[in-house]
Amino acid sequence: MARARRTVRQRSRAVAPALAALLVAATAAPAAAAPAGDGGARTPAKAPVAVGHGGAVATVDANATAAGIDILRRGGNAVDAAVATAAALGVSQPYSAGIGGGGYFVYYDARTHRVSTIDGRERAPLSADRTLFLEKGHPIPFDEAVTSGRGVGTPGTPATWETALRHWGSRSLAHVLRPAERLARDGFTVDATFRKQTADNEARFKDFPDTAKLFLPGGRLPAVGSTLKNPDLARTYALLARRGIGAVYHGELGRDIVRTVRTPPVDPAAHRVVRGGDLTARDLRAYRTEERSPTHTTYRGLDVYGMAPSASGGTTVAEALNILERTDLSRLDEKSYLHRYLEASRIAFADRNRWVGDPAQEDVPVKGLTSKRFAASRACLIKDGAAQTSPVPPGDPRRPAACGSGGTPAPTGYEGQNTTHLTAADKWGNVVAYTLTLEQTGGSGITVPGRGFLLNNELTDFDFTPISPGTHDPNLPGPGKRPRSSISPTIVLDHGRPAFALGSPGGATIITTVLQTFLGHVDRRMPLVDAIAAPRASQRNTAATELEPKLWHSALRGRLEALGHVFKENPEIGAATGVQRLKDGRWVAAAERERRGGGSAMVVRPSGKPPTG
Repeated sequence: MARARRTVRQRSRAVAPALAALLVAATAAPAAAAPAGDGGARTPAKAPVAVGHGGAVATVDANATAAGIDILRRGGNAVDAAVATAAALGVSQPYSAGIGGGGYFVYYDARTHRVSTIDGRERAPLSADRTLFLEKGHPIPFDEAVTSGRGVGTPGTPATWETALRHWGSRSLAHVLRPAERLARDGFTVDATFRKQTADNEARFKDFPDTAKLFLPGGRLPAVGSTLKNPDLARTYALLARRGIGAVYHGELGRDIVRTVRTPPVDPAAHRVVRGGDLTARDLRAYRTEERSPTHTTYRGLDVYGMAPSASGGTTVAEALNILERTDLSRLDEKSYLHRYLEASRIAFADRNRWVGDPAQEDVPVKGLTSKRFAASRACLIKDGAAQTSPVPPGDPRRPAACGSGGTPAPTGYEGQNTTHLTAADKWGNVVAYTLTLEQTGGSGITVPGRGFLLNNELTDFDFTPISPGTHDPNLPGPGKRPRSSISPTIVLDHGRPAFALGSPGGATIITTVLQTFLGHVDRRMPLVDAIAAPRASQRNTAATELEPKLWHSALRGRLEALGHVFKENPEIGAATGVQRLKDGRWVAAAERERRGGGSAMVVRPSGKPPTG
């Protein structure tokens, strides 16, 4: 049963000893800035946690975090800072984000105490149907789909920025793009993570001359410590500053995007099959963001808000929390806690896979999926002494039945891992959790000539064929349809005031990363930065649960295997960021200590030390 309400400050107590032994050491001192190489600006030092007044920003990248903090220092609000930060991520994290992609924006308004959301997910062309990825009745090879114009959806990121600023911002798009334009012009310092991501994509990047010119200078991988400049993107941001997003959806930039998608500029010597897509100027003109009501549930007296479909994160996190609320997780040992977390994830993914798609074209039972009644009908499937075998059949949220499952299980399909998340807050108490993406690392691999940004391959998040033949699949392609996403930006309120917010990249592991971090902070009583750093496990209604190395090599693995859990190792799951409001009004910004090279947390006016276990 749910316990009495606990405030966030009461949750930041000692971490359970066995799990604490698995965590990395306490917050390290900020790393020294890397040399700027050939005359570019120095990259700010990284730190995974910061506390103070005036607002906070947390991302995976110090340049992007600094861009948001600069806007806050100059009087901008959290929305202004979030857009500035996102634009900077498009420079220094170009394989994860940019104006060629999309995302989901969740906003808490301190004046009205309301949470609002923007669905800026990419859309399929209006000409698309369920045969989008079929040729002669058979699905095209996945690796050919991801590196193609066929996989490119209508970008939603520029429209998301314009919508957010128009509704809640205090600065113009031109104003908040200035830090990113400057960063693109002056360059950023290449780190080991960026070099590795480039190396992982080197073969396909070489097949696109504009991509190779930008990211493989001189035909070689960029050296760690060198400066990578993107003057084309600087000019693109300057164009957006002058003409607004109409340049994308009605103007010359849009024409370049359409031309690139329909006839990808491939090196004549390349042996790769690169299909064109069917994106048109009409698709760009027809694109609109959707302002959706957030998902909502309560947990231990907190109000938990997330992103509604087309994202599956809000409903799936809510269902898992509703299932787990029936158990006092704070009193369980690590084995029992992880067992229940994994089983709740398994069940929630079974229901997500069966029911969630684009609500414009699918009947998605959001209220049922997030209801306590449905969770109760599914929670009784969890047995303390034995793990379930995946894939677990879905339940029916429209007609919940005790321990009810039925129909054909719907396995979890592949989703690209490389997305990025930012979290921002301001001195007035407004909060943003914003996850943006190109889908997989480097998106489609196709750079728009002369424009300096990569195009997404988000349409490969559709199921190419029905996942369970004979059962309706809500995630097949359709005209103008948004593919299902696992993105899970989450804002948590305590008595109507912000308690904390978080999100993560990682494809389908986003959902489990947000859920596990939430539970670590609320139930396992970890400071937010420790909950982010804790070793992760991800069960998505698949035969094997993925474990990060610290859990793979721990005694807990054997104890869970004795319950029937099956595991495989994943070197890295997610890369979360978050912000937390303290009782005295200060903000804590928190990011990764190690994943993706460590994250960057900053506040406007540092003051004091962060909460400790």
